Amino acid sequence: MADSDSHLKSLDYSVLQQCMHCGMCLPTCPTYDATRLERNSPRGRIALMRAIADGELEATRTFAEEMYFCLGCLACMTACPADVNYAELFEHARAEAEKSGELKSVKRRLIRGVTLEWLFMDLRRLRGLGRLMRLYQQSGLQTLIRRSGVLRLLPKRMRELEAMTPTIEKAFSGRLISPLTPPRGQKRYRVAVLTGCAQDLVFSSVNRDTVTVLSRNGCEVVTPAQQGCCGSLHAHNGEWEYAQTLARRQIDQFPPGEYDAIISNAAGCGSHLKHFSKLLADDPDYCEASKEWDSKLKDVHEWLVEIGFESPKVNGSAMETQHVTYHEACHLCHGQQIFKAPRTVLKGIPNLELTELAESTWCCGSAGIYNLIQPEMATDLLHRKVGHIRKTGADVVATGNPGCLLQIINGLENEPRSYRVVHPVTLLAEAYRREKTDVVSEGAETLQPASVGHEVAQ
Repeated sequence: MADSDSHLKSLDYSVLQQCMHCGMCLPTCPTYDATRLERNSPRGRIALMRAIADGELEATRTFAEEMYFCLGCLACMTACPADVNYAELFEHARAEAEKSGELKSVKRRLIRGVTLEWLFMDLRRLRGLGRLMRLYQQSGLQTLIRRSGVLRLLPKRMRELEAMTPTIEKAFSGRLISPLTPPRGQKRYRVAVLTGCAQDLVFSSVNRDTVTVLSRNGCEVVTPAQQGCCGSLHAHNGEWEYAQTLARRQIDQFPPGEYDAIISNAAGCGSHLKHFSKLLADDPDYCEASKEWDSKLKDVHEWLVEIGFESPKVNGSAMETQHVTYHEACHLCHGQQIFKAPRTVLKGIPNLELTELAESTWCCGSAGIYNLIQPEMATDLLHRKVGHIRKTGADVVATGNPGCLLQIINGLENEPRSYRVVHPVTLLAEAYRREKTDVVSEGAETLQPASVGHEVAQ
């Protein structure tokens, strides 16, 4: 591989030099905690990256596998006293692994081609697949097949993947939300809401609730029905060029100068979306716009606290107390360094009792598609998370990322008691709907306040 094709050799060397090898990251790294192997730690991985940049090591299969064994949870960044930008190193290292071709196989090429290069490059295709899945689920065919026992004929991994299939929402965001939602009361801000990929298919109600909450707090909300993928999945999996293409499309669709804020309600997407200026630094046509984009991109909790959201005006004494615990999505707390804002939102809801979760910032094992490519480690992390949830005594688990929501829903499915797993914004939106005054209409399908959390029970 020529030096010009090497992501690590072309990277600003000061980023690689910044690691002091102090070891402060070691206790925070889930893979190192599990194996106690230096190469499975952040500083071990950085040493491998630096050796490649120095020309002392080739990007071997072992290197590539190591980069995909890393969760990318970024807990090491929170712990690091030297402020090493591991997120940037991680993405370039995976891109290096892909450029090397060391992991190539017919099966892997087919899967990545169908998903990253075809399905997620045009969300009309993804929604088409979503409609087929919805028909399969709502027609009763999925239930029939599961009860028939035919799935036992499949290999174990295929059975596990089938069990993880998410429930597709009854309607996608474009049917639930008007392209332009006026503010309730005086207009204070004009914002755009990004509806996402998996979020749109599986948690479109969270997008609806996000618009409800923003409108209730004086925001005029722009939510185009047809949106594209933000590219986080591509950037996190070494497909740098596709990520750049999708970033340009986002900026074209949402010119940052037209909004006071561009809102993301998915932690993994938000962490990526805030760094378009790094992604497009060498693009003269988008360099300046990407810097403005980064400054306007806000996580929904962050924005609500920044503008001073109103606590719902409801009769707390007439409400049943909700016992809630909060799992911190890795790319919200470690990637975006947002710890306090979601708790502030939750504590602003009447009759909500928040119980802190032990190891709340420890990864649940979802990590994008990590639970698909590293099922054993992901399962171990999920069991660890579920154990801590169980000990809180809470009935509701709140978290701000679709991957975490799905992972925890699956993890709690066989628990002897029932849990609700939900986005914090949904809890706030439901409290606003309980107010005696009228709520802003978002279209015919949103007039009836549906239960938008996901309940799991044995």
